[in-house]
Parts: sequence; structure tokens; C-alpha cells
Amino acid sequence: MTEVELVNVFTHMGRGGNPCPIVIDASNLLAAGMQSVAQQFGHESGFVLPSPGLESDYVFRFWVPRHEMEMCGHATIGALWVLATKGRLPGEQVRIETRSGSVTGYVDRVDSGDPSVEISQPVGKVVDLSHAEEEDVLSTLKLSRRDLLDLPVQNAVTSRVKTLIPIKGVRELSELVPDPAQIEACCGRIGSTGLYPYAIDHQGERRFEARQFPKSSGYPEDAATGIAAAALAFGLLKNELVEPNSERITIMQGRAMGALSEIRVRLGFAGSRPVGCLLGGSVTRAEQHVLQP
Repeated sequence: MTEVELVNVFTHMGRGGNPCPIVIDASNLLAAGMQSVAQQFGHESGFVLPSPGLESDYVFRFWVPRHEMEMCGHATIGALWVLATKGRLPGEQVRIETRSGSVTGYVDRVDSGDPSVEISQPVGKVVDLSHAEEEDVLSTLKLSRRDLLDLPVQNAVTSRVKTLIPIKGVRELSELVPDPAQIEACCGRIGSTGLYPYAIDHQGERRFEARQFPKSSGYPEDAATGIAAAALAFGLLKNELVEPNSERITIMQGRAMGALSEIRVRLGFAGSRPVGCLLGGSVTRAEQHVLQP
């Protein structure tokens, strides 16, 4: 039997979020079994395994219906939240090994009984696309340059490369209609794992809105994508849309899917130099499943 906890991660006012199946005892699951869980639920799924050494507390693996992923932000937060609610964490700071590298989780239960979870991400790298690559992205999304802010289209990465497209407004963002086959082909050409168009919601409050069209996850759109939001935060910093400080940046996502979600990012600095970020959001438990072998 495989016990699966279905949680919603990055919820907004208790609703929305990205549904995520979590298996906190995945030691007996082979890769095919993990992929089967992701296929049965149709969502990115997280699997917790014991660490083979002293360098980390756990090993996390992540699957979407079509393949294994190196890292998944909302599944990491969801898994830590489930472990915390079951009293399975060694402390408030947790070392996690993923296929994209080490991640540190921070779990706080001081203010309420419900765990508050943040995870670390490395400093982002942001690169402007070439004119030809930008035209490729715009054609794929059926946009022209006048639909964008006067900012570059960029590939940005903390754990996985996402393509940042600065749309003029939230309304225009909501009107995009993705074609999954075209997006997969475009992402392959520009070296990206997903297109992440974004718009300014309220710049003074450091609030932005985005949509995530993944390259090849097995579904056309994500309601909330932590890794993309972390990459976007460094894009916002480079494009001078946020001041260089550690105040919260809020990324709203999922509105067009009827699942408005809220992702929170805090940039970290050593002096004036960005050194990484913390990614967090609210989690709610949906239901528990027991899958027979």
C-alpha cells in the first residue's frame, strides 16, 4: 500500500493553490511506482526518502506524469508541511537533497499550530534572449512587441530555467490561450522548461501576477509554480521593478484557471549582492488516499 497525502500548496485565503500528491514513506517505491502516482493524480508529485548519509535529513524526488523532475518548489514545501504536521521533522531547519542540489527548509510553528514553510533557492541567473529567440516566444504566444512592457524577454533560473515575458497588464495576461504543442517546441528551441508571462499588479506593494505554461509536464498550465516565481523575483530585481531589499515579493498565479494562488519570495543579500532567496506560501490538506500495489 502507498499512502498519499493530497495537499494544496500556495493557497490564497485558503483557496486555490497547486494540488500536490505527497508520499512521505516512499522507500519501497521504484521510479515506475512514483511515476504511476503522478499519472494517477495528474499532478506534480513529491516523494520523501531517507538520506543515505549525514549530509542531509531527507532525499526528495519529484515526478510529473511524463517524467522525473530535478526540483519542484511546491512539492518540497508540501512535503515539509506534511512531515511537520505528522511530527516527523528533526527540527525547524531541514536539509534536503534533490536532483538539482541541496535545499534547506525552514519550518516555523511558533505563531500558530499550522506550520509555516520556506525553502531556500540559490541566487538566480537572468539572461536576455536574442531577438530571434524573443520573436519565437512572441509568435508562440500570439503576441507582438507592443503587447509587452519595455523590458526584455529573459531566461531566468534558480533550479530550472523559466522564460520571463513582461506583459503590459493583468487583463492581457489573463487573455493568453496556450497551445501546449507549440510551447513544448518553443521551450526546446530556447532551452527553457516553461514560459512564464508576468504583469505588474501593484509595484509599490511588490505584487505581480504570472502564468506558467510548462514545456512537457502532461498538462497545459500550472496554478502555482514556486521555482518559476523564484526565478521571476531575480528578473524583477534585474529589471529594477523591485528595490534591492528582503521585503516580501508576492506572485499571484492561477487566476485564469479559477485557482488563484499566492507565492511569496524574499530575496537575500550579502551587503548589496544578492545571494539567494526564500520561497514560501500557505498549504492546506485536501484528502488522503491509499493506493493498492
